[in-house]
Amino acid sequence: MVHHHQRVFDIRILGDVRAQVRIFHLTLPKIKVALDCDLSVSESKFSVSNEVHSMRWSHNQMFGNNEYGYEYADDISSTEFQNSLQEMLSGYPNGIICATKPPNPLFIFGDSFFDPGNNNYINTSTLDRANFWPYGRTFFHRPTGRFSDGRLISDFIAQHAKQPLIPPYLDPTRNFDDDDDDDENINNNYHGVNFASAGAGALPQTFQGLVIDLKTQLKYYKREVAEISRKKGSAEAARISSTAVYLFSIGTNDYISPFLLNSSALATYPHPEYVDMVIGNLSTVVRAIYRRGGRRFMFLNLGELGCVPGLRILKPEREGGGCLEEASDLAKLHNKALNKLLSKMEQKLHGFKYFLYDFETSLGQRITHPYKYGFGEGKKACCGIGRFNGIFSCGGKRPVKDFNLCENPSEFVFWDSYHLTEKAYKQMADQMWSIPLTEPNSLRRLFTCY
Repeated sequence: MVHHHQRVFDIRILGDVRAQVRIFHLTLPKIKVALDCDLSVSESKFSVSNEVHSMRWSHNQMFGNNEYGYEYADDISSTEFQNSLQEMLSGYPNGIICATKPPNPLFIFGDSFFDPGNNNYINTSTLDRANFWPYGRTFFHRPTGRFSDGRLISDFIAQHAKQPLIPPYLDPTRNFDDDDDDDENINNNYHGVNFASAGAGALPQTFQGLVIDLKTQLKYYKREVAEISRKKGSAEAARISSTAVYLFSIGTNDYISPFLLNSSALATYPHPEYVDMVIGNLSTVVRAIYRRGGRRFMFLNLGELGCVPGLRILKPEREGGGCLEEASDLAKLHNKALNKLLSKMEQKLHGFKYFLYDFETSLGQRITHPYKYGFGEGKKACCGIGRFNGIFSCGGKRPVKDFNLCENPSEFVFWDSYHLTEKAYKQMADQMWSIPLTEPNSLRRLFTCY
């Protein structure tokens, strides 16, 4: 719609918020709105009322800024508009405006790095459970099933995304959608669900019979979406699937289980072939989610597995007690293959967006330079026994009953033989969230853009 000396633009600003901006000869640089719409304007004056209100409201939603009121004059000077727009674009040097409202649901898949307590509800051993003291002592002050003294990376990501803690799928007390049947508010009420299971791998034979493997987690996801569809309708189910962010932490157990169980798996398959099987199974699950509308994915790559206390102790002390190189080499192969897979998916699958966190580098830096990150100890676990407290005995409920427990977990990178402290997890989640929106692959963009 075009008038003499006046142009009307219909622009998508901040997700689903739409505004009609009436422009009268405004001088502004070319800006990019919502990543897929370019707006070029020129000259000196214009008139606007509710449109600036809409843009300011959207800005407030992004930054929690309630500075502006809700009533505006019908005419706003070009100077005021320019100042307002410049403020809204501050921190976005490329002029990107993007956000979604309401918060994106989370679907979480993986292993003990993300498991909030699903293994509490399955028939498994205490080796794959953490529902006993001193787990949870720092934040929850009680065990929840999380393999840490407090919250996990996935918990902190939910917090950054303005979501509550995402409940375990198997928790019989979880509410599906806060008992609110208002379809218009489905995304306000449905926060998502966590399918992760400690000990799980991409391969079904990894700790088979004791964990919820990745393929089974996918089956649970399909059931969850079917339940959403049944309760809210297929359109709402599709909307939730497409706006949700899918978090993955998987692979660690596929590579460490052969060392812990003295399995012949790594002797049966050449290392590259074994890695291909793990990556292939992960690819199958991600593609299945994509076919059901999933578009936003976040992945952790693997840390230097041979450097966790539980594998360090497998290296004979006479050899220096360093990292178990074979395990670390497998992790490096996995990380290269994962990076290649995700790049290929982004090229081949329309709308597929991902964030890959370099857990390998992040953990390695904290192991090698703990003081730089506010820790006193980077190699030894807070809870356990033996060299590096690497024997997996934390809590005294496992085959080895004796264990040491540090006074201050925040001094340690590792909580137990294989898992990190809440402090380490929080640092990593904060680092992920701090990557600017202007970076092409930032975690926040999964929650605010596309």
